[in-house]
Amino acid sequence: MEWGGGRRGGNIEDRRGLGPVGVAGGGIGAVVLAAIGYFVFGINPQTTMSVVNGVQQPAAQEGVRGQVSDPEGQFVDVIETSNADVWKPLLAQHGVSYRPPQAVVLYDRATGTGCGTGQSAMGPFYCPADNKVYLDLSFWNELETRFGAKGEFARAYVISHEIGHHIQTLTGASDEARRLGARGADSGSVRLELQADCYAGVWARHAPEASGGAIQISKADIQDGLGAAAAVGDDAIQEQSQGRVMPDSFTHGSSGQRMRWFGKGYDAGDPAACDTFSARTL
Repeated sequence: MEWGGGRRGGNIEDRRGLGPVGVAGGGIGAVVLAAIGYFVFGINPQTTMSVVNGVQQPAAQEGVRGQVSDPEGQFVDVIETSNADVWKPLLAQHGVSYRPPQAVVLYDRATGTGCGTGQSAMGPFYCPADNKVYLDLSFWNELETRFGAKGEFARAYVISHEIGHHIQTLTGASDEARRLGARGADSGSVRLELQADCYAGVWARHAPEASGGAIQISKADIQDGLGAAAAVGDDAIQEQSQGRVMPDSFTHGSSGQRMRWFGKGYDAGDPAACDTFSARTL
């Protein structure tokens, strides 16, 4: 994947090096609970954090806003900016005004969010309460070593998936998902996650043109994206972590479903093709 010449909008809040906030309600136990909730059962991090934190609010933290100087931070900036360049005209065609997330927050270990205390064990997540994406860059190592998802495009897929959740906040899909229920192979949560995968595919289809050729995505990159989608399927994670698959506890979709919807978004290049809520079969 080529991205070095991509535009950087500076919509980054860098909290790295500030030190983690205190984790209310359980310390290391809270980290374990969050890790089980996200990686094993795919529970929305907002739900996990609410349980862990109770009524206690996380310590306020503010990082440096704007451009970052390190290559890993710049990569995140380029992908977030590219998503904005892709989605603004696409959503306008459907009568929706695109507003970027408030920021993509880079942090170490733990940080305060509008949804509670965010922790690296949860993986990347989007908090609808403050409209920010949260990312501990150590997750890239987890993505490669635990899930076997290699390549920069696999990382771009993850970032674009989380921005897809922001788009769902703008379109109202998140509210629709809550009405359908949180868990199960046909739940609102699964449909929401698969739509975010599809949106990541739509971004990949348009990113080269929207960047004026500064971002280049090869067929091998798309295969890396499909590999990442397969690696984080509910069935793959459950098989790895507990040796059996429980479809009734799915929240993100199977490996096959995640690959299929990412591919559908990429092939169509149209967010209208990502209507998982009307799909009879996922």
